[in-house]
Amino acid sequence: MNKKRWISAMLIVTLTCGLGLTACGGTQGSVPGTEEAEVQRYAWPLGSSSPEDTVTQIYAEKFAEEVDRLSGGSMKISVYPNSVLGGDRELLESCKDGDIPFVVQNTAPQVTFMKDTAVFDMPALFETIDEVREHVDNLEFMELMQQVYHDGGYELLGYADQGFRVMTTNKKVESLADFKGQKIRTMENSYHMAYWKALGASPTPMTFSEVYIGLQQGTIDAQENPYEVIVSNKLYEQQDYVVETNHLPHLISLIVSEEFFDLLTDEQQQIIKEAADTAKEYAREQSDARIASRMDTIRESGTEIITPSEELYNEIRELCKPIYASIENSVSQEILMRILEICRRSCSNSKSCSQSGNNRLFWYEKRRLFPL
Repeated sequence: MNKKRWISAMLIVTLTCGLGLTACGGTQGSVPGTEEAEVQRYAWPLGSSSPEDTVTQIYAEKFAEEVDRLSGGSMKISVYPNSVLGGDRELLESCKDGDIPFVVQNTAPQVTFMKDTAVFDMPALFETIDEVREHVDNLEFMELMQQVYHDGGYELLGYADQGFRVMTTNKKVESLADFKGQKIRTMENSYHMAYWKALGASPTPMTFSEVYIGLQQGTIDAQENPYEVIVSNKLYEQQDYVVETNHLPHLISLIVSEEFFDLLTDEQQQIIKEAADTAKEYAREQSDARIASRMDTIRESGTEIITPSEELYNEIRELCKPIYASIENSVSQEILMRILEICRRSCSNSKSCSQSGNNRLFWYEKRRLFPL
């Protein structure tokens, strides 16, 4: 066992003692409840690659705060943002190994480790963030995703979000032709890059820390991120326009190492689950409020926010069909059918969806998974 994992195991022993279990607490024959509770000696680390002034950090800190409150101070978690404990890939690897118990991060980097998370990379599928939350909170869908994470060596505790990802650029975008040739920074995710290629842009993977200077020096023309990130990193300072492509929801997952979680008592596990639920709802509330504030900040700076026409949205959805087919071939059919079944139900109640030719129901019409 390596040093970090040995320390984690020792922390479990310390915490178990702190909850007053007879295997550790007090002297033999002492009266239950009279032993002085031991305090967790070292806080468990929670890693994130996101900056501090973001919903990701709010989500992580609220979770740590709730764990402390629900445990009466006997369970402690320390949050480390800004890739202090490693970038997204390193965090996932360390979490799986049990070296870093908790991680809060966007789902996009997880596709390499768990291919079924690509279900969240289907572009232009959702119209509102409430619709996204309805999908990920669906009990049957969540159970399927929890199994995906479990098979990968993690326990999924929930999904918060930072709204949708949008584009920033120095070129006014009003038609498909306006995307052509723009060098846009993306994450190193094949489905994300395929989306921008379909629009005629030139996706350019780049380390996030290089994005601001890349825009400043003209290495890239554009980038895409949620409003939260655009403002917290002042990316709007280098761009004339924000284009509300809303191509993907920016989901934030809270995960825990399966190896670490299995060593906890039932009581400890319940505290963590309850804390995660509270933190998720709180983070969503904060996200909604902060997006409105972030948009005000952008407008006040002189950067214009553009909402594409419904006609342009429909053209983009048509171009996304090959990407849907690619994801269909890599994602579990059970997961795919579940999320699309939920999508179909919400779309059947959406006037705009039916008027646009049921673009989001492409799979249903193509494969007749469900009668219309």
